[in-house]
Amino acid sequence: MTARKIIIDTDPGQDDAVAILLALASPDEIEVLGITCVAGNVPLALTQKNARIVCELAGKPDVKVFSGADRPMNRTLVTAEHVHGKTGLDGPTLPDPAMLLQDGHAVDYIIDTLRAYESGTVTLCPLGPLTNIAMAFEKAPDIKERVQEIILMGGGYFEGGNITPSAEFNIYVDPQAADIVFKSEIPIVVMPLDVTHKALVTKSRNDAFRTIGTPVGHAVAEMTDFFERFDKEKYGSEGAPLHDPCVTAYLIRPNLFKGRHINVEIETQSELTMGATVADWWRVSDRAPNALFIGDLDADGFFSLLTERLARL
Repeated sequence: MTARKIIIDTDPGQDDAVAILLALASPDEIEVLGITCVAGNVPLALTQKNARIVCELAGKPDVKVFSGADRPMNRTLVTAEHVHGKTGLDGPTLPDPAMLLQDGHAVDYIIDTLRAYESGTVTLCPLGPLTNIAMAFEKAPDIKERVQEIILMGGGYFEGGNITPSAEFNIYVDPQAADIVFKSEIPIVVMPLDVTHKALVTKSRNDAFRTIGTPVGHAVAEMTDFFERFDKEKYGSEGAPLHDPCVTAYLIRPNLFKGRHINVEIETQSELTMGATVADWWRVSDRAPNALFIGDLDADGFFSLLTERLARL
């Protein structure tokens, strides 16, 4: 099996951190070409710092990390410190990174990388707002046909929204960017709240992370200990949903997930429903399918994979 070449576009975020760790722990299936950072869960100065902290935690200081868009394309930045804490990685105490940020802008890195590799061999894995990806498509439209696939965390349908009644955070932060991406005609796999809310870190699952007994295992357990306080209070659930690791788990074990190939449109006009992902789950419109919208996962299989791979770091 040839490892999938990917670019992770991210705004860490505890769950982003776990998604990055899972990717870096799985070199047989995933080759991380680089990590591009965007403002989202916390401002850009923290997301690019957090990405480097996570790479060093994984023992992978050679990963290329780039800084990207510090605000949405046409809107004021909305952040989520109320969920992730003031640093974005609240929970564990982790040292500041020694590894350097790469020169150049994330958008240019995305463009240059897609042009450098054979067409159809690089997958984009956005874990945050889609600003960097959309800006790259707008700046260099030729790269769209070179993308193998986009696998992203964002949106929701049956679960509604988690930042407004109708919108999931990543899409809400930059709906115009999301609209560009969903209209790109690139194959897209969507991990919406409908599936990520089934990836719950229960006490026994978090105990399994802690029992790994490594710095990575302890850090992940402490991240989810912090992260879960918000979601348990909000949803009354047993634990916090690990949204973003669904993206990297799908790359490794797609058979853990089930979904439908449907049409997904992004609301960009109404302030009431701004950023809503209008998913034609029941195929009642005549709009052509443009995304594989995931709706279910094998949660036990997902956490078994996650625990096994994190133990490798």
